[in-house]
Amino acid sequence: MTGSIAAVGAGFVAVGAGIGIGILGSGAMQGIARQPEASAKIQVSMLIVAALIEGMALFCAVICLMSK
Repeated sequence: MTGSIAAVGAGFVAVGAGIGIGILGSGAMQGIARQPEASAKIQVSMLIVAALIEGMALFCAVICLMSK
């Protein structure tokens, strides 16, 4: 039973990370559209935050799958 609960938790992690990165990308594209001269800084910030989101999602997925 706990294995299926862990799988559901890992699924929630994946969905949450996907939504977070989608919102991040949307905000970055809006920022670049409004301030094209700041696109380099926005892209660097976006990549750093995306890496942090992915790292957190991986960490949470590992915790979910280790709870068997």
